[in-house]
Amino acid sequence: MTDKTLIPASPSEDDYVRQVTQAEPLPLLPENDPFALFGEWLAEAGKKEPNDPNAVTVSTVDADGMPDSRMVLLKDFDIRGFVFYTNTQSAKGVELNAHPKAALLFHWKSLRRQVRIRGMVEPVSEAEADAYFASRARHSQLGAWASDQSRPLPDRLALEKRVAEMGLKFGLSKVPRPPHWSGYRVVPQVIEFWRDRPFRLHERLVYDRVAEGWTTKRLFP
Repeated sequence: MTDKTLIPASPSEDDYVRQVTQAEPLPLLPENDPFALFGEWLAEAGKKEPNDPNAVTVSTVDADGMPDSRMVLLKDFDIRGFVFYTNTQSAKGVELNAHPKAALLFHWKSLRRQVRIRGMVEPVSEAEADAYFASRARHSQLGAWASDQSRPLPDRLALEKRVAEMGLKFGLSKVPRPPHWSGYRVVPQVIEFWRDRPFRLHERLVYDRVAEGWTTKRLFP
């Protein structure tokens, strides 16, 4: 039996009345440019979230069609799409290679906002991957060589030993990008912006990609 004290109770009528009283009067979300709106929200998250405002859930499917989700860090975005980096031999890398489609979910709890993205996935260019890898801390670069991501690890010492071995291997020289480490760009077909409103009457604005740009629609909460 679930311990009921672990699950917060639903807000009472008085809770909602206080929320309505305290809520700022917000204009409807704009319908002109999803990337500009995303940039504004990410900038606000950078000021409000306690850590990792660029954290995002990436969902893929495995060979059996079973969904698989994990948190990664967004490292770039523009009109082409949303970029993250990983070991291409990891579970997500293998799944994306077989089924190059993904869903992203940003949840900014402090702002009470979400952004959902679905689209096709493509690899970033070699130049993009090299440039980002070069920007990482040296120890993180060594970790990318040492970790057989998503595969069984006998114990923590085995990982630390591999990192030390990579340190000895490269010495004081530049650490090159591993051949099994790169980035993926999610090219959005659908972008949904969700904003909390009192009484669960949330605002949902969806951008759908069309040949000439985007169309928009609003959804019931």
